[in-house]
Amino acid sequence: MKKSIRSSSGATPCPETTTPSKFTRRSFLSTAAKASAVIMAPMIVPGRVLGRDGGVAPSNRIVMGGIGIGNRGGYVLSCFLPLPDVQFVAICDIKAKRRESVKKMADGQYNNNDCMMYRDLHELLARTDIDAVLIATGPNWHATASTLAAKAGKDVYCEKPCTKNIAQSLALRDVFRRTGRVFQAGTQRRSLPNFMYAIDLARFGKLGRLTTLHAHPGGLGTTTSGWLPEQEAPNVEDVDWDRYLGPAAWRPFNQKLLDGFNFEKGGGLTGGGCLEWGSHCVDLCQWANNADDTAPIEYEPKNGQLHALYPNGAKLVLRNEGWLPLGSCPVRFEGENGWVETGDDGELVASSETLLAGKGAKVSGYPANFHVRNFLDCVKSRAQTRANADVACQAHIACHAANISLHLNRKMKFDPIKNEFLGDEEANRLRSEALREPWRI
Repeated sequence: MKKSIRSSSGATPCPETTTPSKFTRRSFLSTAAKASAVIMAPMIVPGRVLGRDGGVAPSNRIVMGGIGIGNRGGYVLSCFLPLPDVQFVAICDIKAKRRESVKKMADGQYNNNDCMMYRDLHELLARTDIDAVLIATGPNWHATASTLAAKAGKDVYCEKPCTKNIAQSLALRDVFRRTGRVFQAGTQRRSLPNFMYAIDLARFGKLGRLTTLHAHPGGLGTTTSGWLPEQEAPNVEDVDWDRYLGPAAWRPFNQKLLDGFNFEKGGGLTGGGCLEWGSHCVDLCQWANNADDTAPIEYEPKNGQLHALYPNGAKLVLRNEGWLPLGSCPVRFEGENGWVETGDDGELVASSETLLAGKGAKVSGYPANFHVRNFLDCVKSRAQTRANADVACQAHIACHAANISLHLNRKMKFDPIKNEFLGDEEANRLRSEALREPWRI
């Protein structure tokens, strides 16, 4: 008689037998045929999983995390999430509500609950499965977070302004050169058709020798970040104030500073428009002048404007007034044979209609999807992005130098090779700042 043995867990294992089962040649052949049929049966795998029918195989997806995703970052993330070659898996933010909001956004996109939340960016950067990060913290953190990400082996899409001062601009460039990681500054106008068309007119001689490049800075005033009255700090799990300050000088908690009011965009200076809008418009002028590898050599505040001079003799004018009604962030390029002006409404106006004969379809506003696509393609190819670290470095140096000239309210000369002001010790001290421990990099 067969008897069964029940294990201590309650599970019933196979029954014991006292005699072997009868096993004939016929039963052997039957069993073998069934087993063979199972082994030889094809596995049915959806084509999308293998990368067919418009799908992307998991091995070809770029795994991403986010650091400091607020309003602007949320918009840029919305350009990444629907793309089939992206998988967003983690969010780090010093604010609990923003962590939860981004997790909900990502989980809703993928119909799962997989997006992980972190308060310390080191924990996110330690993940070996993450290929790239979107950094959209306040400007105070941009360069530090980008540097830490590059050293952790991540590619970086970073919102602007990307650096706080000239020294940080050079350091950011150098770390991406050393690590070979891909960097894209969030200056998305470099990827928009109307700006690219106007820049090509300037770069390839259609306007003749360039004489003047005009950039809209969105404001030319400078001030310091200041010290607001102390308020009771929130629970660290809700808002990590110490990490919010990060490399910036310590100051007591104040809700206005947490919300970004007058907080640092350029060293101890908030930077004014020179870094907020200038990191777009000056950057476009640099490109139009084939000056992505240099910066102006003279800066002078003049009649409510900032005038600068490039090594090739072209003049850069930062001004707020006198623009055609072409939307925000306008630029104008003038040459000996003509001029062109454009802005965020997507229209182009030129000295001659023949200059606009080859323009494409109008794209209004300033969508980031073209710029995001350029970044992802370069992550795959390992090519340089349109707004790579070298390009961002030089454009930001031009903005920082202009900002220092405005702050000190005097004309100054600049050496773009040594990256220092000539004979101006006070200006040179503003090229860098001390970083608060332990956020030195």
